[in-house]
Amino acid sequence: MHGLALARPVRLENDRPMIDIQQIPAIDGNYPRLLRPSAAPPVLERARGYARLSFASSEGETRLVECYQSGSAKIRLPRVARGAPTEAILLNTAGGVTGGDHFIYDVTAAPSSCAVVTTQAAERVYRRSSGSARIETSLTIEAGARLEWLPQETIIFDNSALSRRLSADVTDDATLLAVEAIVLGRTAMGETTRNIQVGDSWRVRRNGELIFADGIRLEADAVDIMAGAATGRGAVAFATVLLVSPDAETRIEAAREVLDRTGSEGGASAWNRMLVLRLIASTAQALRSDLVKLVECLRGAPMPRVWSL
Repeated sequence: MHGLALARPVRLENDRPMIDIQQIPAIDGNYPRLLRPSAAPPVLERARGYARLSFASSEGETRLVECYQSGSAKIRLPRVARGAPTEAILLNTAGGVTGGDHFIYDVTAAPSSCAVVTTQAAERVYRRSSGSARIETSLTIEAGARLEWLPQETIIFDNSALSRRLSADVTDDATLLAVEAIVLGRTAMGETTRNIQVGDSWRVRRNGELIFADGIRLEADAVDIMAGAATGRGAVAFATVLLVSPDAETRIEAAREVLDRTGSEGGASAWNRMLVLRLIASTAQALRSDLVKLVECLRGAPMPRVWSL
């Protein structure tokens, strides 16, 4: 039986005994872990996730033809009413993202299919020790297909960093409805975001041609940035809604009527078979309520049930 003998002090430094590790007997040729000579700092574990979905139309119904998930990215497929679009729910089992985490989502809607992709809950971007969280989304909508990308809000915590990118490829007669909402801190708890780094990029192409490019960047004190009259008027929550469709421009008046009835400040523009809407609000609750009304108007149906859970 091997025992661990106490090492004797070999010298004094600042009147404190220093331990010579060489005086400690090795166990199976190795020194006890906590007493080994110092090495490089440990690499912190990071969350990784990849989810891939493909939908196709068969006999007038949209069916799931590919479902791949790995890491912390999971997919659930709830039952929907007959005639309703096929629905997929994305889950992040890591409970949120932080610096160094990386998630990739890839969704394809084949010709004539119709699908909705949403998330189980709001995504949370937690404070980091280093690096940025990365979220990359790639959407492909083929001839005559309709895809609705409807994730719930992204909540940004203080001292966090996020780099998010959405890219979409749409054909002439396809439809894309995409929503992204950002909340700066847990407003119900009085949190503020004084030190963040957020980059949110959109790139949408129709038949390979870039038709929509958008970017939001917030660095350092988000409260100070959003206080400006030309930025947010003190808002702590904002959202972008994009509709790309052959009839998108005809929907602008209906969208503006909804905006006029909301408490959020917003605007709508339509051109080149696209409709773009912006919303800003003083609270997360106000933004969510008004965003739901607006999206339901554009999709002509209630939000996915998971939004109300």
